[in-house]
Amino acid sequence: MEGSSGLSGDHVSRITGSVSPLTPGPEEVMRYRSPLVSRYASREMAFNFSDSKKFQTWRRLWLRLAQAQRSLGLPITEEQIQEMEANLENIDFKMAADEEKRLRHDVMAHVHTFAHCCPKAAPIIHLGATSCYVGDNTDLIVLRDGFDLLLPKLARVISRLADFAERYAELPTLGFTHYQPAQLTTVGKRCCLWLQDLCMDLHNLERVRNELRFRGVKGTTGTQASFLQLFEGDHEKVEELDRMVTSMAGFKRAYIVTGQTYSRKVDIEVLSVLASLGATVHKICTDIRLLANLKELEEPFEKEQIGSSAMPYKRNPMRSERCCSLARHLMTLIMNPLQTASVQWFERTLDDSANRRVCLAEAFLSADIVLSTLQNISEGLVVYPKVIERRIRQELPFMATENVIMAMVKNGGNRQDCHEKIRVLSQQAAAVVKQEGGDNDLIFRIHADSYFAPIHAQLDQLLDPKSFIGRAPQQVLKFLKEEVMPLLAPYQNKMDVKIELDL
Repeated sequence: MEGSSGLSGDHVSRITGSVSPLTPGPEEVMRYRSPLVSRYASREMAFNFSDSKKFQTWRRLWLRLAQAQRSLGLPITEEQIQEMEANLENIDFKMAADEEKRLRHDVMAHVHTFAHCCPKAAPIIHLGATSCYVGDNTDLIVLRDGFDLLLPKLARVISRLADFAERYAELPTLGFTHYQPAQLTTVGKRCCLWLQDLCMDLHNLERVRNELRFRGVKGTTGTQASFLQLFEGDHEKVEELDRMVTSMAGFKRAYIVTGQTYSRKVDIEVLSVLASLGATVHKICTDIRLLANLKELEEPFEKEQIGSSAMPYKRNPMRSERCCSLARHLMTLIMNPLQTASVQWFERTLDDSANRRVCLAEAFLSADIVLSTLQNISEGLVVYPKVIERRIRQELPFMATENVIMAMVKNGGNRQDCHEKIRVLSQQAAAVVKQEGGDNDLIFRIHADSYFAPIHAQLDQLLDPKSFIGRAPQQVLKFLKEEVMPLLAPYQNKMDVKIELDL
């Protein structure tokens, strides 16, 4: 993957779930704080969308522009370049805020603030550029870096669930269609259904990340007219300027044509794959919540965790519920870039700005949170085989009736007579379950009926759950080997990060 400023390749042993302590300062409690940052998001993703990163990136972009312009012959001195380099992180945020209040223009406020600490470079800061040179290019850098934070997290979730799927590849469990008992599958095979969706998400996030281009150096309406004037009509130098700044920012390509902004269709692509990831996480965590209700599977539960303030026995799947809650929010955010792109007039209108400040950051923050939480869940999933076995025993006798009929026919029985016998006994057993609240006693009834004496000795074999799971174990191993492991190969040096949530 091209340029990144994410977690790098360093191995990390622990990442806390929230970005700030649970004890806010007195000033913070007097105003609204987004829970996405104050409670849940990782420090890395919160910083990625911070003012500090944003405005430092603006300054780096102004520096790169000046460096490229100087190398192409404009009268910019090394002293001016060095002065800019020395003040990339020396941002007077109060001065910038005062300037913006006075000028009503955020970019010019920061041009003035940067110029104040770089008096020698002041005349050449932002030379030939428009606001979107720093605004849009910074957004593209932040989007790229956001993907670079999400992709290893998604890969780790896939890796943890792949281990889970392999461990339980052969453990039979009751399948459900319409949330009604259906043919058996295995715990591992069900997990592979989750994994298949997550692998699609990993592929889609990689694709959109790698297709991101830089806006580059395009001027006020995308024609590069100001730069053509600076270089006195030299088209080659203007193109080289665009290429150099794009490369300095870590991108391989820039969009050849833009208006004042890069096409807002790009934001649609970005949020589409994140919304799709949200749908996947919601489905997985809904399944976990339903299985928790059946007591077949549980998410991690801390030693001192409280499930309910009123009912002390409860073990609520609160992590999965959090994932579903935030995944729903993530899915709704796609409507913002769809509507924004549709109403951009000609080369640009400013009604995209405030909306994008909210929806782009919230999409990545939400995705970051659900992936961190899902990784924590997947690292501590608990399976209860005895509960699963009991549920199978309750339903399997009905499912095995076709096998019983076939066995009787092989032993000389009449298919229609056997079918009627089984139908009557099944209805009787169903009445015990539904009307009396008793256990399924169909097999006991078959044992007690002399008609079935030729196969009584075979009943245990006919009711072996593993004879009802088909090729599920083989499918699990093939899927993991051929589709999952190759996708994870690029992320192997980032697999040993364990998530422990503060909340």
